[in-house]
Amino acid sequence: MYKQRWLELLQNYRAIAVIRSPDLKLGMQLAHAVAQGGMGLIEITWNSDRPADLIALLRQQLPHCTIGAGTLLTREQVQEAIACGAEFLFSPHTHPALIEQAIKADIPIIPGALTPTEIVTAWQSGASSVKVFPIQAVGGSSYIKSLQGPLGHIPLIPTGGVTLDNGPDLIQAGAIAIGLSSQLFPPSLVKAQNWPAIAETSRRLLVKLTMDDP
Repeated sequence: MYKQRWLELLQNYRAIAVIRSPDLKLGMQLAHAVAQGGMGLIEITWNSDRPADLIALLRQQLPHCTIGAGTLLTREQVQEAIACGAEFLFSPHTHPALIEQAIKADIPIIPGALTPTEIVTAWQSGASSVKVFPIQAVGGSSYIKSLQGPLGHIPLIPTGGVTLDNGPDLIQAGAIAIGLSSQLFPPSLVKAQNWPAIAETSRRLLVKLTMDDP
């Protein structure tokens, strides 16, 4: 049931805001900004400042959003993410033990993979969807499109080099959703604390992603 709910969220929002913040307060401000722009899926990377605290706070402050954890590398990190209330889990690699751990907790897990063999391995191990990373290094939307023939039944979330411009192309190529970070948070806007501009960037992206939804 949790896997079906996760896929419905992906199809609804089509994008995940990935926040990697060196400061807890800044992480909160970034999350509130993208939420204001309509982003309903927010990932806090585990190499952020106090990620468990940040996730727990955002769960309280943004109840209409789904808050997850990313860059999870070990069983201990997965357990900590589950304990703090993370609602989905991303890892940059495929490790069957981490997938099994998340399944037991009824929490969606999205492991990273790149080649067809890795993608199928992740999916057959029980992944809720598969993160294709780093997507731009292997051809971007053309790579996603080439996977659709043999692997079209596997929901793919490309990350790594995703931009406001190529995001719609990735969706059109067959991705169920995209994950992006730096494009949502231009350093100049962050430095100026221009949260309304970041919210507007998020809003524009979501419009572009759903305008030509396949």
